[in-house]
Amino acid sequence: MVVAAADGSALGNPGPAGWAWFVDDSCWAAGGWPHGTNNMGELKAVLDLLEQTAGLEDELTIVCDSKYVINSVTEWMPGWKRKGWRKKDGKPVLNVELMQAIDRAITGRRVRFEWVKGHAGHPLNEQADRLANGAAAAYQSGRVPDAGPGFGGSRGSEPGEAAPRAVSEPSGPSTPSNTAHHDTLW
Repeated sequence: MVVAAADGSALGNPGPAGWAWFVDDSCWAAGGWPHGTNNMGELKAVLDLLEQTAGLEDELTIVCDSKYVINSVTEWMPGWKRKGWRKKDGKPVLNVELMQAIDRAITGRRVRFEWVKGHAGHPLNEQADRLANGAAAAYQSGRVPDAGPGFGGSRGSEPGEAAPRAVSEPSGPSTPSNTAHHDTLW
């Protein structure tokens, strides 16, 4: 099983935005764009993680402090798909391109989401948060953030080895009391 935290950040929300996922110091990725929202960053972090681990046969646990992301993927998405990517009120789903890409990337995978309270000291979540904030700050100052080594196994190298990555833009301490598991597997 691989456990990774995914997080997003937007300075000003909307504003310069960043995303990141983190497994360990040798296995992480970050990126962003000059203008976006926190929710876009949260979703992009999950999407990039799913894409980079596409060949992974082990179960993937995604630690996330966004109930919006977890609920979108584990609860709301099936209904949105049935309704042509529209919400209960008939309005279009926000961030639909990212949602549809996540839906494609997660199909057939063994993925579990674990909610953790943000800024509560969970080591993986804190690192993902730091990297996402750093990516947003880089865009705010006109720099491109460090993309990180990525998931080594997704590029034919061993986990932990650096792999070249391109930054992409979207198209359009933990305790049992603050941890919830969402055991929906795909």
